[in-house]
Amino acid sequence: MSKGRIRVKLKSYDGRVIDGTCQLILDTAIRTGAKVIGPVPLPTDRKIFSVKRSPFTDKDSQEHFQIKVHHRLIDILEPTEKTIDSLMHLDLPAGVDIEVKM
Repeated sequence: MSKGRIRVKLKSYDGRVIDGTCQLILDTAIRTGAKVIGPVPLPTDRKIFSVKRSPFTDKDSQEHFQIKVHHRLIDILEPTEKTIDSLMHLDLPAGVDIEVKM
């Protein structure tokens, strides 16, 4: 009955939201009898933007902004049919990008 492995990759701009989503996926997988590895925190991507404060004068005066993208990886080993069905019908928060591979 086992399908092998399900790999779930999560991306989000907010670290608290992605941790809550990971906990929700872990609870669902463990409750249905699957073995879980993770969540593994992958390196955070940082994008830094420099913007000039004035278009003409004071060209040395700049503002810096950054965007962080948090990544998590969860492996679900030996998933059952109930595990797959529960993960399909899981209500996850907005702002989290999920990629599932079997």
